[in-house]
Amino acid sequence: MGILVPDMTRIAWWFRWLQPARFLEAMPAGRSEGAQCEPALDDARPVRFGLRARLGELAQTWLLLDLVRGLALTGRHLFSRKVTIQYPEERTPQSPRFRGLHALRRYPSGEERCIGCQLCEAVCPALAITIETEPRASDGTRRTTRYDIDMFKCIYCGFCEEACPTDAIVMTRSFEFHMQTRFEAVYTKQMLLAVGDAYEAEIAADRARDAPYR
Repeated sequence: MGILVPDMTRIAWWFRWLQPARFLEAMPAGRSEGAQCEPALDDARPVRFGLRARLGELAQTWLLLDLVRGLALTGRHLFSRKVTIQYPEERTPQSPRFRGLHALRRYPSGEERCIGCQLCEAVCPALAITIETEPRASDGTRRTTRYDIDMFKCIYCGFCEEACPTDAIVMTRSFEFHMQTRFEAVYTKQMLLAVGDAYEAEIAADRARDAPYR
């Protein structure tokens, strides 16, 4: 009858596996934790059991030291100065170049600035702008008969207002707008002109403030 000799290499690996901090050391290079199915028999090293290390692991696990450290960090900042803005009662300053709701502008005489060049439609990366033009009967100049912007597609990049040669299409500071139906997301020419008429004073002031940098 033979004597059963235990495989000490395999036993040493399983003892190492029981220590989470050393588990990754026992894994072969190039294999993930989920792919570790067999013991690394060819990479067995002596297992060292430190009483102080084991007590530290037990204390951290059962005394919830990580939770205590997190609560201590929260307590240190509990009574410090807050930087949170209580919107809508408080508002952060806005730049003159803020890119919000679109608007179509007019000249002081009431004439539409848009000349139907369709540069904004061509430069729009989201294909959100649709323009149709035809010559005006009174003087033969080209004007838009349709100017639609799909707000669902728009990414508010500002390329349209940068490409416009007459500052006709601009982006206002207004950002508090919403849609209740899908069809309300498409702003037509008359809607854009109405926005421009409502914010013309603010738009003109922002353009004048930004003029030295253009």
